[in-house]
Amino acid sequence: MEKTKIEVGTDYMDFVSKFHQTIRNENIMLVYEGEITQTIAKAFSSMTEQGFDDETDSSRTQKRVYHVMIECLQNVAKHADDEITGEPEIPGRGIFMISNNENEYTVTTGNIVANDKITIIKEMLDKFNALDPDEIKAEYKRMIKESRLSEKAGAGLGFIDIVKKTGNNIEYYFDEINDKTSFFIQKSVVNRD
Repeated sequence: MEKTKIEVGTDYMDFVSKFHQTIRNENIMLVYEGEITQTIAKAFSSMTEQGFDDETDSSRTQKRVYHVMIECLQNVAKHADDEITGEPEIPGRGIFMISNNENEYTVTTGNIVANDKITIIKEMLDKFNALDPDEIKAEYKRMIKESRLSEKAGAGLGFIDIVKKTGNNIEYYFDEINDKTSFFIQKSVVNRD
């Protein structure tokens, strides 16, 4: 049987080569783009667990990475919007990455959000990032108490929980796609113990 050669454009091959090199240079353990569901979140947890070096990563570090990872994935699953309409997209679609170096793990997510949500998201993140650890604990308790009374009061609970667990600010960026939507990138850092 004769083998046939599959022709692929050199631009594509160049992209794959550069993408692979970027993943290696940035120490990316896991990268995914697509639907984010509970099943996928569980699979990521399992894959991430295998990527930990038991000799250098404390169980405390591992638990914080899992917690932040799940919180970030839930944010994408719950809050991703459709690129065209800016309406909620079910299931959520986005990008998810975990990278590491000798000092820290970085959990990065990206998803489409409606432009009319950007101001609210920025205000929440800026508020939480400006709080000291005691203020974060107090605000977290207040939000938990209020979220029991109203679903809307729980908005931002995932963000403050990440800041509380990591002790680090959440970095963020909005890249405008069109007049209705933008791509929201969130970066959370977990320091190694």
